[in-house]
Amino acid sequence: MTTHSSSAPKLPSRPRLALFAFLGVYPLVTALLYLLVPLTLDWAIWQRNLVMVPIIVVMMVWVIIPRIHRHLGHLL
Repeated sequence: MTTHSSSAPKLPSRPRLALFAFLGVYPLVTALLYLLVPLTLDWAIWQRNLVMVPIIVVMMVWVIIPRIHRHLGHLL
């Protein structure tokens, strides 16, 4: 006979995680655009995105999402 433990970790609320991720990503994307656009005026948008997207991904994986979990995890 198998017993199920009631101490399974609670899954975060996807809508709240999405909201917190938006609140972290929006200022990051906005700041990057303000910084990159003046330096890349003659670049095609795909070239600008080729620089910007890796920065956003790295910041999401190693900075924003960990901070959301550390500081706001109790709200998820």
